[in-house]
Amino acid sequence: MKLTTPLLCLLLVIIISCKDNSTKPSVKSKTDFATLAKGIHKRIITLDTHCDINIKNFTDSLNYTQNLETQITLPKMKSGGLDVAWFIVYTGQDTLAPQGYEKAYKNAISKFEAIHKLTKEIAPNEIELATASKDVRRISKSGKKVAMIGIENGYPVGLDIKNVEKFYNLGGRYMSLAHNGHSQLSDSNTGEKDSIWLHNGLSDLGKEVIKEMNRLGMMIDVSHPSKEAMKQMIALSKAPIIASHSSARALCDHSRNLDDEQLEWLKENRGVVQTVAFKSYLNTEKFEKRVGIEVDIAKQILDSMGVKWVDRKDQKKLSVEEKEEYYGYLGSMVPIRKKKLSKMKDLPPAVNVEDFVNHIDYLVEKIGINHVGISSDFDGGGGIEGWSDASETFNVTLELVKRGYTETQIEQLWSGNLLRVLDDVEAVSKSLK
Repeated sequence: MKLTTPLLCLLLVIIISCKDNSTKPSVKSKTDFATLAKGIHKRIITLDTHCDINIKNFTDSLNYTQNLETQITLPKMKSGGLDVAWFIVYTGQDTLAPQGYEKAYKNAISKFEAIHKLTKEIAPNEIELATASKDVRRISKSGKKVAMIGIENGYPVGLDIKNVEKFYNLGGRYMSLAHNGHSQLSDSNTGEKDSIWLHNGLSDLGKEVIKEMNRLGMMIDVSHPSKEAMKQMIALSKAPIIASHSSARALCDHSRNLDDEQLEWLKENRGVVQTVAFKSYLNTEKFEKRVGIEVDIAKQILDSMGVKWVDRKDQKKLSVEEKEEYYGYLGSMVPIRKKKLSKMKDLPPAVNVEDFVNHIDYLVEKIGINHVGISSDFDGGGGIEGWSDASETFNVTLELVKRGYTETQIEQLWSGNLLRVLDDVEAVSKSLK
């Protein structure tokens, strides 16, 4: 049939219209983001490198199989899709004397034993201890949650370097050589306040401990030690290092965060910084506008429990036992305060997941996607609006999807980069043996 001019025109309009519709970009709705994020969150391994513990929650009658008020429990991990929790063997800084070392060692061993009790006796069908990346993948694939162990403060090592291997054999796969206060091994970031240093970086024993950690295959954590100590660790270490729970100092000027020079050192070392969801390390302005209100409510709740509020600077003066007990009360207070705050009007905005991911964005831009990870510091002061406990873990993935990160990149951030460093550290250990 011969096409007339009008028919040709109509056909041309139809063809052009079809072409325009096929190339027009689609606009993603909130539902689209959520659907995409849920799929990614389910497929990848989510890993949090810093979750503090209290041994009182690792008994036959009171433990993580129950929905405790702590920020980490098995029900909350399952609800939020958190696959791997690094449980922390933390010991507060005490006197640099034999009695202090002995108490610290006993405290550390009690926490190792608590974690083993959870995975071997309390809930072996729900969670299993991993000591290598292959364990993480195998356990996660089986449907169980994964426990790993990090050591916060090398103080319990005392003056006996053999304790490093004892801790490794108990499952410890990273260790920081200091916490809040100078240890016998390393200066702490807290020295910035008064410019008083004990070692000007690492002590001689601390330098030997770094070599021993390389030999064993234990990751070196630089989150609490001083800047000079970090510099010396990197110079000594034959393996990549990690910052298990730190953020970007350029966005929030706190000594617990890493400045741009430190970030560059970490990148050259092939390490990873695990961005931490700790309010006062993320957004100073927001934190300071709201903290007074939160502290007042916390004081009221603690007072009803018969507990006196202790400022953070004064917590350092508490004994190890007093700190453990006080942190337990804080853990009980937090969810009560959260409920009270949710009912209050005209509050200053809280530090939230967006502030957290702002740090991830900065770190990725500064040192590259291969060197950035995620941590919470739950039950140790961490937690923000939107990721206040493990049950809200999905919200971090959702925000990353909104920012345009791909599934591959999100997997790197959540677990891939940290597990790569663990593999590299193990490889160095094998080469040294």
